[in-house]
This record gives sequence, structure tokens and C-alpha cells, in this order.
Amino acid sequence: MTPAIYFTDFFGVSEQLLEGYGAFNVSLINDLPLFVDPFLLFDSDDPIHRGLHEEIITYVKYLRDVSVQGDLGHAAMNTLFRFPEVRQNWLGFSRSGNQGSGLGADFAVALHRNLNRVLRNFGNETLTTSSHLEKVCLLGNGVGRDHLSDFTTNLIKGYLLDYTQTFAQRYLAPEQRRVFAVERVNFDYATQRWKGGRFELPCVHSDFVVLTPKVILTKDEAWINRSELLDRFHDIYSSVPDDTLRAQVNDYFLQRLREDSNQEERRDAAAASIEQFPQLLDYYIKDKEDNADEAHQVSSLKVKETEQQFIAQIRALVGGHLAGTAFYSHQGDSFLEALSRVHFLKDVIENNDGYRIFYLKGHPIKREADLQIMYRLTWFADQGFDVNREVNNGRGPVDYKISKGSSDKTLVEFKLASNSKLKQNMKHQVDVYQAANNTAKSIKVIMYFSETELLRVQGVLRDLELTGRPDVVLIDASEKTSASNVAD
Repeated sequence: MTPAIYFTDFFGVSEQLLEGYGAFNVSLINDLPLFVDPFLLFDSDDPIHRGLHEEIITYVKYLRDVSVQGDLGHAAMNTLFRFPEVRQNWLGFSRSGNQGSGLGADFAVALHRNLNRVLRNFGNETLTTSSHLEKVCLLGNGVGRDHLSDFTTNLIKGYLLDYTQTFAQRYLAPEQRRVFAVERVNFDYATQRWKGGRFELPCVHSDFVVLTPKVILTKDEAWINRSELLDRFHDIYSSVPDDTLRAQVNDYFLQRLREDSNQEERRDAAAASIEQFPQLLDYYIKDKEDNADEAHQVSSLKVKETEQQFIAQIRALVGGHLAGTAFYSHQGDSFLEALSRVHFLKDVIENNDGYRIFYLKGHPIKREADLQIMYRLTWFADQGFDVNREVNNGRGPVDYKISKGSSDKTLVEFKLASNSKLKQNMKHQVDVYQAANNTAKSIKVIMYFSETELLRVQGVLRDLELTGRPDVVLIDASEKTSASNVAD
């Protein structure tokens, strides 16, 4: 029996069919780290996608007009500026299952402030070919890439629902789909209210699923993003043709630096300069428009790598090593079960070529977020246990809480040996989480990729007097020599 992890597993359709339709094969166990990049809509060959970008800009221009009129009441802010996460698309950034926080009060206030003050000219740009939603995220101030993702998805939700409904009606059996009433689908400018709609959609666990075209997805950063803007700040303002503006920016920037300013301080000075001279945003965006072809190439590669890392390699691990074994049996409490699974996974990684899932194009994957998602995907058969990622208890998020009822809880924290704060985290983190979650049971798992990393971890454990503890598990993910090549 095929383990049910991805959309095609749950609905019994072929991956080739979904690929031909153009949709990404999402996991229905945990969000995967992809999101809709609005620039890919703007530069699309598909007139429908370009129309979606125009609709996004129209709505943001409407918010600009509302913002410049002054302060808004609580009801208007909630209606116009706040949005829930569209969790049913199963895409996002390191979330528990598919439960995200959405666009709350902080985002609403920051967006209203930016449009009211610094970005009053949004929609009236003359340097760039078009206005861009990403512009509201380039200033920071509480509007980040996760907000861009949620905002974009909400503003094109009607299209995504239609796209999914067409697939469901064409390829899924009647018992696999259901009509759902969905709120906040399209905005009515006449009444200044969001309107809902009814759609026949794939149904799993009494909720609907939203499919997304692969061609509008990317990973890590949008094509237009704040991190690159700050990194390239000097090149951007140096290329400004207006001599007066260029000199003003240079003076303002240098006044905020010392001779020994570090990289972080230089980025802070760049951010302050951009807020003082927001016209620099248009020069940066114009450069990104001029190199639009690269956006599609980069995003396509990122999507393919995500498919390889989180679908193909997880399928190989689960189907080849875990399914049909004791990994999915339930014999003890949450601590014993979680620990036994960690040890089983350790054995597969170290002795049965399982380490391969942590390599992409021959390079080790050294991001804890990726490691955590991979581990969660192996818990597809978690009947009897509640497996939550990044449980936020008021003291910060923990990687996993494995529980069976309210009295049986175990925390599992995954760390990479390369983490610069490993010792600090090992000393304080899980103890704080245990107190906040009212449990004394926790497991700390550390993955290393080299002998140097192993020696560092061993030194940390000695210093903290944690050597030999059964609840501290080291996993060797270094590349292994094939048994056929091992010398006698």
C-alpha cells in the first residue's frame, strides 16, 4: 500500500496527470516551503496570470487611497488589511502542519503606515514598467516575505479555487470532492466588501485542498526582495543617473557609518537610507524587470529542487526503508515511541543509505527547517499520536510536540551540528520549552555531516555534561562508501 503523503496519494491520481495539468504535488501532511511570487504573474506569458497581477495592483492602489485619507477604524482595518492564511494550499514557511498565523494586526498596521507615508506614489511610478506588490515589503517595518506570500495568495484566491475546481471536476470521482462555501474570494469595490463563493473542491479530512500552478511558485525569496536590495544597496544608488540624488543618498548613508562598521550596521544604514529616499526602490525594481527572464529560470530550478528534496527523496526513504517496518508501530508512550522512531531513522540514515535524502546535487542540506520538514513527512502514519511542528507556547517555538492525550507529551528538538548557537540552545532551549509545555520528557537530535562537526558536538556535550544521555541522539549524515567499494 502506497503511504499517503502527497495529493496524488490521497486522491489516487497519477503524478503524470497532475504534472500535465501544471499543478504542484503538495504534501497533505505538512506545508512545503514554496510560495507564489507575484513577479512571475507580472512577467507571465499567460494573459490570465498577467490579469491577476493587474488585479493585485488595483487592490493595493485602493488600499493606498484609503490609507492617505488618514486613520481607519478597527472594522475597516480588519476588512481591508487583514487576511487569514489560505492554509488549504499546503505551502508556506516552517509551519505546524498547514496552520499559519496569516496576516494579523501588525501586518495591517505596517502596510497602512507604509502606504500612507513612504509609498504614497504606489501605482503612479514612471520609471518601472508596472507597479509591484513586493514594493510594500522592501521597507521592512513588519512586512516580510511570509506576509508577501499570504497576501498574494489571498488576492488571487478566486483564481486558485477555480483552477482547483476544474481539476477536481475533470479528474476526481464524485466522492472525492465536495461543494464548499469559501469566504473572502473576490473584492466588490462598489460595496467595499469581500464576497464569498461556492466551489466544488477536493476534500480530505473534511476540508478542501487548493492546488497551485508550478509556474508561479518559488522558494526562499521572491525575485524582488529586501535582502538582495540591502546587499546591493551600494551598486543600486551608484547607478542612479540623477547626480543630485546620488550625492544625497551617498552623504546620508556615510553619515550613519563608522570606519569599522560591520556588515549588519551597513545593512541598517542602507535600510535607513532607502526609507529616507524611497525613489531608490524604483531603480532596484527596474533592474529586476530588465532581468525578468532569469526570474523564471531561477524559480523553476527551485521548484524542481524542492520536488527532488521533499517528494522524490522522501518517497525513497519512506517506501524503501520505513513503510511496512516497526517505524510505524505504536508500542509505548510518546517518549518511547518518539525515541524509537529517532533511532530507527538514525539506523536507516547511517547504515542503509538514508543519508542520501540530506544531499542535493552532491551537497549536504544544512538547514534545520528542511531537516524538520523531512522528519515530519516520515510521520505520515501517526494514528494515535498528535504530531505538531513548531509549537509556540509563549516562550518561542519547539520543533515537535508528540502527544497522546493531555498527559502524555514529548518534545523533540532537531539541531544541526553546524548551528553556531548549538551550545546555547542545548543548555537553555528545551528546558524552557518543557516548563512551558508542562512536560519533563524531551529528546534532542543533532545531525552532523563531517568528522569536524562531530568533534565540535562531542565537545559541546562534554562541556554541558550531556555525554551518554539516552535523550540526546547524534545522527551521522556524512556520505558513506558503498558496501561494494569497501576494501576487504
